[in-house]
Amino acid sequence: MENNELQSLVERLSLQYFHKPFRHQAYFNLRLRTTGGRYLLRSHNIEINKKYLDEYGEQEISGIIKHELCHYHLHLEGKGYQHRDRDFKELLNRVGAPRFCSPLTKTTSNRKVIYYTCQSCQLLFKRKKRINTARYVCGKCGGKLKITKENKS
Repeated sequence: MENNELQSLVERLSLQYFHKPFRHQAYFNLRLRTTGGRYLLRSHNIEINKKYLDEYGEQEISGIIKHELCHYHLHLEGKGYQHRDRDFKELLNRVGAPRFCSPLTKTTSNRKVIYYTCQSCQLLFKRKKRINTARYVCGKCGGKLKITKENKS
């Protein structure tokens, strides 16, 4: 699926479920990592994570598009468009859009985890990013830290 096909899908879903036209741009954003889609308040455009299309297919993308269209139409109407607003929750239920998208499985499996141990009190620290052991010390006792284990989990 290309951006022009995504644009026509968004326009079609907007008319089908909301009975209102979508007059802005919809496109894939390859840099999105933690979310399925994003509605941009200033430009009124919708960005979709292409990884969801590759992993789950068009059914999941349609749900994400309906979710973002809820933000879009409520914002343009001046109603509550945020996740916590009653208008948003009611519109989600009415059109059958998911509140959250399914988690991506491929991206979460290759995260690096580094374990540090305090040499004084033996407290174990788990970090995603490497820290400078010459600069940082244990928060409990002030002892030196030492790398215990480094793995991909």
